[in-house]
Amino acid sequence: MQPATRILITGATGFIGQHLTRRLVEAGAEVRAGVFPEEPPERANRLPEGAVPIPLDVRDPQSVAGAVRSSSPEVVFHLAAVGATEPGIPPLPALRVNVEGTVHLLEALHRQGVQRVVLVGTCHEYGAREAREGLDPFNFYAASKAAAWAFARAYWRACGLPVVTVRLFQVYGPGQPAQTLIPSAIRAALSGADFRMTPGEQQRDFIYVEDVVEGLMAAATAPSIEGESLDLGTGRACSILQAVERIWELTGARGRILAGAIPYRPGEVMRFVADADHTARLTGWRAAVDLEEGLRRTIYEIRRHGDAETRRRGDSG
Repeated sequence: MQPATRILITGATGFIGQHLTRRLVEAGAEVRAGVFPEEPPERANRLPEGAVPIPLDVRDPQSVAGAVRSSSPEVVFHLAAVGATEPGIPPLPALRVNVEGTVHLLEALHRQGVQRVVLVGTCHEYGAREAREGLDPFNFYAASKAAAWAFARAYWRACGLPVVTVRLFQVYGPGQPAQTLIPSAIRAALSGADFRMTPGEQQRDFIYVEDVVEGLMAAATAPSIEGESLDLGTGRACSILQAVERIWELTGARGRILAGAIPYRPGEVMRFVADADHTARLTGWRAAVDLEEGLRRTIYEIRRHGDAETRRRGDSG
């Protein structure tokens, strides 16, 4: 990313958005960080110094158009979405935010002379298929993201809007919502609690959040890839149970892993693995942090922030 590049990020206060915003500010970009007007202040306050927050509600076409006019972006990262941590999200909220919100943004951008739009999707769009076999979403969140991709590709075909879609695999790392798998397992391990989980046979492509950020930047800068779809993953699978067991080993946890205490979700997809070679051919990017190193970093940050929280409360433990 060139210094002083004008950037607009939607969903900037989310888990990945915060990491991306920080990286872009460090690179010298002029970052406008879209903030949902009803966002809790503590989340908006986590944006790094140097990022300029602007109100942005993707459900409102006037809000989106105003944000685009005021930021005059050269590159846009579209991360704003609902349902990533709510697999049971109903269809109408998913439609309104993930599909209509994306169309509002694409419509506001297609006459602006933007250099690249990076649309962030999900591996769940594939369903039980391999990436090369096409999309087959199995819930409303995945369906809405697939529909957003279809509209983005149509804007590229019909209007020449330079869109690149990236599909994220099992992202983890510092700052991830506490209820998701890796942070919840780490917190249980550090506290000595038992950890209830499914049998854990699902194969997932775990990718560290800093690798995802570098993959997003590669998608924004690689030449001649407009209209393409890229997987952001390592290309390697690990079972969920193996990942949790490794957390137990790295922390010396005393609690029990209660595999099978929770049933699989209806329609659970048992394997997601990125086509990392395709992404590398188009962008030169590959993930650099393996699962063990990524878990070590995440454990360190959760332990460090937990200790800081304890000191703030004045607790002895």
